[in-house]
Amino acid sequence: MGGAVPVSEAAVRPATPDHQAAPSRTVPGAEAPGVTPAGRAPVVMIIGDSFTVGSGPVTRWQSYAAQAARELDWQLITAGAGGTGFVNPGRVDRTFEDSFADELAWRPAPDLLIVSGGHNDRGTPPGEVHEAAARLLDMARGHWPATRVLVIGPLWMGAAPPWAYDVRDALEHAAGEAGVTFLDPLGRDWGPGTTLPDGVHPTLEGHVHIGRWLVAALRENGVHVAP
Repeated sequence: MGGAVPVSEAAVRPATPDHQAAPSRTVPGAEAPGVTPAGRAPVVMIIGDSFTVGSGPVTRWQSYAAQAARELDWQLITAGAGGTGFVNPGRVDRTFEDSFADELAWRPAPDLLIVSGGHNDRGTPPGEVHEAAARLLDMARGHWPATRVLVIGPLWMGAAPPWAYDVRDALEHAAGEAGVTFLDPLGRDWGPGTTLPDGVHPTLEGHVHIGRWLVAALRENGVHVAP
């Protein structure tokens, strides 16, 4: 289950729910795909919450981002922490903006930066989520002008509450203003056996399915960062 994502399953939009690509929500005018010099693996950095860094029995190197990295031959650097969001600092007292500044901004520019989250911004006015996301995207562009940036909305293993869609819309708006691609995973059926007993987080199998979705969505939206 923790192996690489099959190329054939991710190259097209398959019919089964767990393999469908993301809805086409690429923002008009989004950046052209980055170009990676031959001879090295593309460097991809991702900021996220417990869905991205792993939770329970699922480790950081087994997360959906790591599953995608194995398939696409990325050199992956994962930042963030469980319970955090664009506005919510969680128990670690660190928002996504803080995680970017502390864990990523001092590094050489990556080929792709992915910001994935919103699940923990419950109870936050959508306007505040939008402002925080816009600020983070502006900060990233200021540090790394040539880096392609991608935003993934809130991940949910089951039926998402109405507020999650408000957060999704706020993030899509911020992505549109920044001219970056937005991927929307809400409303998807990830299939049986993909959710931990806590009813919230993905199992290892769930991360495999999300990784397949991400690979297919990246390809469908023209995000190519392979050598």
